[in-house]
Amino acid sequence: MSRVVVWCDLGPDIGVGHLMRCLALAEELEARGREVVFLVDAAAVPFAAAQLDARGFASVVPAATVTAQLEQVAELAPEAVVIDSYRLPPVAYAGARASYRTLAFADGAIGGREADVYLDQNIGAEHDHRALPAGAVRLAGLRYALMRDEVLRHRPARPEVPAPDGAPRVLAFFGGTDAFGAAPVLTAALVATGLPFRLSVVAATDESRAALAAIAPAPGQEVEVIAPTDRIAELVRAADLVVSAAGTSSWELLCLGAAAAFVCVADNQAESYGRVVAQGLTFPLGLLSGVRADPAAATAVLAEALSDTDARNRLRRTGWELVDGQGRQRVVAALLP
Repeated sequence: MSRVVVWCDLGPDIGVGHLMRCLALAEELEARGREVVFLVDAAAVPFAAAQLDARGFASVVPAATVTAQLEQVAELAPEAVVIDSYRLPPVAYAGARASYRTLAFADGAIGGREADVYLDQNIGAEHDHRALPAGAVRLAGLRYALMRDEVLRHRPARPEVPAPDGAPRVLAFFGGTDAFGAAPVLTAALVATGLPFRLSVVAATDESRAALAAIAPAPGQEVEVIAPTDRIAELVRAADLVVSAAGTSSWELLCLGAAAAFVCVADNQAESYGRVVAQGLTFPLGLLSGVRADPAAATAVLAEALSDTDARNRLRRTGWELVDGQGRQRVVAALLP
């Protein structure tokens, strides 16, 4: 069986976003008869290790240097290599491409990375011009957004839902590690609306759980704190409103037809977040640092989101139409022509 190596960032400080979008690609590769091996330290993030184990994907702990990591790739003798990293130097990409057909995730600028196929699945990326190495191709825009099996199973036949019977159901999650501590900040902003809701909020750390426990809901508000889960798509489909970071899961939420309120938690999300806001695809909460400093504006946006069923359904329809769930098939077809 032919093998593909997936070499991606993962860790408590950088989160699981790179791994999660690579899982979608790995699932498609496996469906096409390829063995997939991840070059990641899965044990560093138990949630990530559980995701790999659940799918039966093997992983290899990266060696200490890029040279040694390239030797690990060579020992695996792959047909192709997928690299999704903000940290690996250009020599890693050049070394991979010299021996294997290579796909590189490139959120924005290419930055000296060599590859045969570049993937920028972010909204509006198809309109950005990037200079490419000879013979390379670039797959850009939401047409190539990668969806995991779980997301595809829960994608609805139509996205609109009726007004809730009782208080709106809200789901808040900010990645597998919530590296920026967004959960307590946005939960407090929701509580400050004074409106009724039934919230399930994912707490990824002990610190987050402690901070959430200190927030006192108003009358008519229910707050349930849950652990990181692989049932996110199911929970999204059951929610009237989803509050989340404007990261790699944004496109999954659009595919699922979610009514989402996005907050920008990191600098590398700023461009995509701005485009999502400009296209009217979210209830915009702004920068996490701004919400933390002065939550009044975000609280007002959340009050609108909780109150307006028609506005939520407009977002559901628009996002659902933009992301059709077929992106990973298009990407694999380009990687393994």
